[in-house]
Amino acid sequence: MAVVTPRVFVSHLAGIAVFDPNGDQVGRLRDLVALLRVGDRPPRVLGVVVEVISRRRIFVPMTRVTGVESGQIIITGVVNMRRFEQRASETLVLGELLDRRVRLVETDEEVTVLDIGLTQLPARRDWEIDKVFVRKGKGGALRRKGETLTVEWSAVTGFSLEEHGQGAESLLATFEQLRPADLAGVLHHLSAKRRAEVAAALDDDRLADVLEELPEDDQVEIIGKLQDERAADVLEAMDPDDAADLLSELPEEEKERLLALMRPEEAADVRRLMSYEERTAGGLMTTEPIVLRPDATVADALARVRDPDLSPALAAQIYVCRPPDETPTGKYLGLVHFQRLLRDPPFTLVSSIADTDLPALPPDTPLPEVTSYLAAYNMVAAPVVDESGALLGAVTVDDVLDHLLPDDWREDGLHDPATAGLNGDRPLGESAHGR
Repeated sequence: MAVVTPRVFVSHLAGIAVFDPNGDQVGRLRDLVALLRVGDRPPRVLGVVVEVISRRRIFVPMTRVTGVESGQIIITGVVNMRRFEQRASETLVLGELLDRRVRLVETDEEVTVLDIGLTQLPARRDWEIDKVFVRKGKGGALRRKGETLTVEWSAVTGFSLEEHGQGAESLLATFEQLRPADLAGVLHHLSAKRRAEVAAALDDDRLADVLEELPEDDQVEIIGKLQDERAADVLEAMDPDDAADLLSELPEEEKERLLALMRPEEAADVRRLMSYEERTAGGLMTTEPIVLRPDATVADALARVRDPDLSPALAAQIYVCRPPDETPTGKYLGLVHFQRLLRDPPFTLVSSIADTDLPALPPDTPLPEVTSYLAAYNMVAAPVVDESGALLGAVTVDDVLDHLLPDDWREDGLHDPATAGLNGDRPLGESAHGR
């Protein structure tokens, strides 16, 4: 029988694995759902929000939770795979309670919520929130000092009020190790208010990475709530093709205003990408592949490939071109795959090992032909070259997949776990929460 922890703080639960009784992983915990009650009665924890393999979020009642142990949660029973939909009476513990400013009942002093403690009621599977870990004084990135203390839920007031300008530092701290795609999933399922607050707390590079993983509606919403100068900075930090896609969704006046605030060279790349049809090689490509001159060596190429900011697809090959080195380049001569770089001595010139026979794609190549090209030649990226022979950019397989998958693939993924045998049979005709 699992040993249940008498009390646990939610920051220790964020992102931990959720298993069924057989030891198979169901998904990861992304939040807890609580019901605030009248007066100073501790809120009841209704259940957990679990992100399953397909990235869908489902609700698991606390009555199905049999173990909350170090680094894992154990659940039992039939899992309802219906998508979780938050009800008006419910509160997300991680998403809505952390970073909230409340007041101590005894002194009326304002404090910031850093963590929330849960406890299981004796001889029952019911859980409730009983402790609040707070910091005195106002929160914020520049005001991290101050006395911290753990108090009873009844010792604070203000949770029932909708807060404006709520911070996001504690929430982000619980998810700081998440990949951009996973953090995007967290943002997508927050309220519009909290989404804007979390976006405001992220630095430009991190926000750019996350925006690239969000659905277009969320991208437009977030960028529209940033000040113009910061929105331009974030667009500059995004991959040019992703920035172009986002700007294309904005009204013409707003798009031009943001482009005017961007650095001229960054804006020029984005404008060039926006001049192509969306589902063509020109519209899909990135303008920042690895470009080297013919007299560069294998050692030079490997040094460029090691750049941690490069995606795996872009780091998979380098493009040999005559100067200028920035796209549009001089004459495109060929490409060298990463594997070939590993097989030749460091002093070898890249021009001597470049594949010059592989055809390049014109910028107006439609998406189906781009897909066939990558499949036929077993490539993860393809060069895009104009009529004069200049390299314009490279189409990577991840950008192709973004346009081949359904619009809601970030919600459901390619496969429904209910059809893949995950956790056995699941009823589909129940309510959104399976209650």
